[in-house]
Amino acid sequence: MGNTIGGLLARFPSLAEKLPHLLSVSRLDKPIGIYLLLWPTLWGLWIAAEGFPGWHLLIVFVLGTVLTRSAGCIINDIADRKFDAGVKRTAGRPLVSGQLDLKDAVIFMALLLLAALILVLTTNAMTIVLACIAVAVAGLYPFMKRITYLPQVVLGIAFSFGIPMSFAAVTGAIPNFAWLLVVANVLWTVAYDTEYAMVDRDDDIKLGIKSTAILFAEMDKLIIGILQLLFLSILFLVHGHIQLSWSYDIGLLVATGFFIYQQYLIRDRDRDACLAAFRNNHWVGLAIFLGILVHLGF
Repeated sequence: MGNTIGGLLARFPSLAEKLPHLLSVSRLDKPIGIYLLLWPTLWGLWIAAEGFPGWHLLIVFVLGTVLTRSAGCIINDIADRKFDAGVKRTAGRPLVSGQLDLKDAVIFMALLLLAALILVLTTNAMTIVLACIAVAVAGLYPFMKRITYLPQVVLGIAFSFGIPMSFAAVTGAIPNFAWLLVVANVLWTVAYDTEYAMVDRDDDIKLGIKSTAILFAEMDKLIIGILQLLFLSILFLVHGHIQLSWSYDIGLLVATGFFIYQQYLIRDRDRDACLAAFRNNHWVGLAIFLGILVHLGF
């Protein structure tokens, strides 16, 4: 396999030069966003199927998550390329530094979305419609930072579509309690993306970019804590709807521990610590999924 890829890159040297930058612009080299999108999707998939959903749907949703998140990152970088040069964290991105042409980024994004479309076409009509809406919402997100101080809410909606899509793909319907999962995930996304926005807050204020980190100001840590508490409370309500067992409760308890740790990390609003708190949410999502998995099985 390695020899095949090496031979292909040797025949197309321009592709070999662009590949690292394509991986960078799509964040395939930084999987944290994939995890944060994937875990809630897997919660929904396992609960909808009452256990292992089958290899077909598992592959569709895992690969679809990777592809759409990567395409979303490219959309974000295209929209923000004129702002990113003024932000410490993003100044070296390929579209800012000139290491990658806009045309190449657009072509790669189109290929990713095409592959995702092919995958979702193997499901059903309801899932396909939801997938199209999800892509549209994800495409709007980068532009919301110019309009509203709540772009994280739009991101939360985009990052929650995997939940109703899971139920639609498995059962052809979306039960009422599934929307509790959606609401919980939106709240969680706002919380962790506010931690992420705290990293860039000073730069964003100078550039006129809006975020919940700027909106919440000195109340940021308190509001993040409230959002985390609401997230856990709603997931506890889900427990009552579908009779999950002790393993789910342990998952929520572990998630609570991670949230307490995140509050410790962001206590001084240090950039690196806020970024570490954001990344820690991967373990929150994993803990909850493991609680569901232990109860429902593989």
